[in-house]
Amino acid sequence: MQQFKFDESEISRCILCLDPVCTKVCPQHADVGNILRSLFFEDYYVAVDRLSGIDCTYCNAPCERSCVLAPKIDPVKIREILMDVKSMSQALPERKRWDIDLSTEICGVRLENPFMLSSSVVASTYDMCARAFDAGWAGVAFKTICNFPQHEASPRFSAIHNHANSFCGFKNIEQLSDHSVKENMEIFRRLREKYPHKVIVASIMGQNEDEWTALARECEANGANIIECNFSCPNLEESGLGVTIGQSPELVERFTRATKRGTSLPVLAKLTPNITDMVPVAIAAKRGGADGIAAINTINSITGVNIDTLVAEPAVQGKSIVGGYSGAAVKPIALRFISDLANCSELKGLHISGMGGIETWRDALEFLLLGAGSLQVTTSVMQYGYRIIEDLLGGLKNYMRAKGIHRVSDLIGGATETVVDHQSIERDIIQFPIFDKDKCVGCGRCYISCMDGGHQAIEFDPETRRPRLIGSKCVGCHLCRLVCPTDAVGVANKVLRKDSSRR
Repeated sequence: MQQFKFDESEISRCILCLDPVCTKVCPQHADVGNILRSLFFEDYYVAVDRLSGIDCTYCNAPCERSCVLAPKIDPVKIREILMDVKSMSQALPERKRWDIDLSTEICGVRLENPFMLSSSVVASTYDMCARAFDAGWAGVAFKTICNFPQHEASPRFSAIHNHANSFCGFKNIEQLSDHSVKENMEIFRRLREKYPHKVIVASIMGQNEDEWTALARECEANGANIIECNFSCPNLEESGLGVTIGQSPELVERFTRATKRGTSLPVLAKLTPNITDMVPVAIAAKRGGADGIAAINTINSITGVNIDTLVAEPAVQGKSIVGGYSGAAVKPIALRFISDLANCSELKGLHISGMGGIETWRDALEFLLLGAGSLQVTTSVMQYGYRIIEDLLGGLKNYMRAKGIHRVSDLIGGATETVVDHQSIERDIIQFPIFDKDKCVGCGRCYISCMDGGHQAIEFDPETRRPRLIGSKCVGCHLCRLVCPTDAVGVANKVLRKDSSRR
């Protein structure tokens, strides 16, 4: 589906207020704040729907004057953005008006939609899980339950920000649930009573086989629908737990089997990306009786060093530790592991619950297409709140309507066969880039990148300020397309083989 182009840099300046003043002052009662949020999360159809019947042409833009940024810096150009939204309806593909079935399942357990909270602080109390369920999340993987005490550090988060001051990458050194098993079981019972149709995934961690078995049994007795074995937490004080287990196929098989002894529920093995190849570990989990795989957990990381204090982040009384990295930056790594699992013939039939960098419905769709049957989210919720479920559901629904797809289950694995081994990819055809003169602003970025990072296949006329392709040198790498800030570089319809003459 073609992405609508508008001033994304201006949308990225919106800070997504809790109670947007811009909405309150709109003389036409437009849901301005939520329209901006829909655009922020690439939910363009919903933005168009929310602006239906509203005309900003002659408005004096009180929304901009009331923007919370206005006293300090230039306010977001809200009126200009809303005017662009009005033209979106003509640019977006037509949607077919039929019912969409977003339901899926995990090993026979029905989910009303694919989206769950992953095991973390965002799913660690009754009130938090209840608010998430009320918002529209189909399930929660509750913060990992264990029998041993937790000693948290402060602070325990650090982040890498992009130019819009959003998390590009996020590091945590947080551990497991600091509630007792008894307290967590009470939470399970209350959630099951009030939300009988929502899914509770009990993330557990034992110190030995007996503990894995006992925890699984207790979670089932108190209302869990699924057991998730945390073989992947990188932040534990005690050695021989978490990620240490996940790096050992033998331990994964052993503790999965122990967990299965304690429950009749489906069991997911949550695996670590801190390993070269996840497939052998997943196969070991299957041998142990796992019904599915959850991946990926966070990646061992150091996000940076404070150059004034000379301490790595987050600094805890002048010291730091390696911690778990998550957020948008890890999505490509997560997708690689999901693809590996989905393409392994020995793992066919195992459910894959995917996570790692899901922020928008497009991210979610990519996980589904590469083989994930359910999705788990944490970092984007920590930054933007449970409310993002509206944009995840709305965006996915409208994509499916535009594509004529009725059931979300029909999306699962739709792209798995496009990922092949190195010997199977076409290497003899060159696709040349073409330059759109109307979109080109003459910045010369394509020329710079091709000269210094490519194959010196672009000339730049200083008078016309326009690039020209040198076909005899171009190898079709498309670096120029990636660096172009105005999307002015496309792909030629005609392609030439390497052994063909080039003009």
